[in-house]
Amino acid sequence: METRSEDAPIYSDRLTGRRFPDAKSMVDAYLERYAERDRVELKPLDENGYTQTRRGSATIGVNVLEDHGVLFLVSYVMPVPKHGREALYRRVLELSFLATSDASFAIDESKDEIYVRAVRRLSGLDYEEFEDLIVTVGRVADEWDDVLKREFPA
Repeated sequence: METRSEDAPIYSDRLTGRRFPDAKSMVDAYLERYAERDRVELKPLDENGYTQTRRGSATIGVNVLEDHGVLFLVSYVMPVPKHGREALYRRVLELSFLATSDASFAIDESKDEIYVRAVRRLSGLDYEEFEDLIVTVGRVADEWDDVLKREFPA
């Protein structure tokens, strides 16, 4: 019987039972399955653990941050406007309460830009969760980017 440390990450697909040597191989396999199911062309992760895909007008960055043990999905929405910031911050916080599901709005302080993002622990990640996170981040970014740009012009 195989033993493993309680702290060792689990990189396996619950549906197929396939085990992966590391998080990048697991996510690459999930990306391949996602591309087939969604009929999109999708590059595997690069040497830094990054690739991107599209849903509607949204470009979704897929980042495997293995040192941190997380999958980080991110999609650009808009620059933070010079005026009306407080109202914008309130709006995205309210949207992040329920309208964004597993995703949320976030601000990249160094770039002064708004993104939709989702973070999920890599260990134990199954394909269905992976697909749901990509779909959710893409849907929220695609749905709200134009709305927020109209409501809060730069």
